[in-house]
Amino acid sequence: MSVSDVGNVENRAKQSLGASGDHIYQMVARIIAQRHSQGGVLVDVGCGQGKLYSLVNNGFNRYLGVDAVRYDDLPTQIEFIPFDLDIGKVPLPEQVADVVCAVEVIEHLENPRALMRELVRLTKPGGLVIVTTPNNLSLLSKLTLILKNQFNAFQEAPGLYPAHITALLEIDLIRIFTECGLTNINIDYSYCGRIPFTPWHWPKSLGFRGRAFSDNILCVGQKLK
Repeated sequence: MSVSDVGNVENRAKQSLGASGDHIYQMVARIIAQRHSQGGVLVDVGCGQGKLYSLVNNGFNRYLGVDAVRYDDLPTQIEFIPFDLDIGKVPLPEQVADVVCAVEVIEHLENPRALMRELVRLTKPGGLVIVTTPNNLSLLSKLTLILKNQFNAFQEAPGLYPAHITALLEIDLIRIFTECGLTNINIDYSYCGRIPFTPWHWPKSLGFRGRAFSDNILCVGQKLK
């Protein structure tokens, strides 16, 4: 792949195929159900194919999706706004949303702090900002780092680098959320992680949950009223 392809956000977006694992969307839906009352507006930044929509749309009056490309499977009910998140402000007014989500987006972008400032700008006072990203502190990722000197989700492989370019740890997310003035910040986990050196996943029924056994993490914060 050429240098120009690596730097082209549309090419990186297409490599991601516009979708993540169901367990990631279920994690987001769980947090929304816990922390948001019914109604209002959700802005799905980096909406991809709109996989989150079917899990949460009943809880909102309006659903807006932002992405660099429009994928063919995007539900027609989503109000789509085409935009390259690496170049500036989303063409939406300030404080438009009760919940703003960026599901597996931040690792694709050049400037995570710029993204967070934009998510907060779009959020109403008292609203929620939710970000998910690969968990670089899982057992799988730590072992990959030891053996290959790379985080598991940021290796040079199809669907990873150059689609994934910005690796963040839990502490990075907490610091960025705090810098952006968010409060009630919490980390959560997908409860779905691959067992190292196998194609299988840790069995949740046996208690394999949390940071070590989750391939993805979520950070949620609330904008001050």
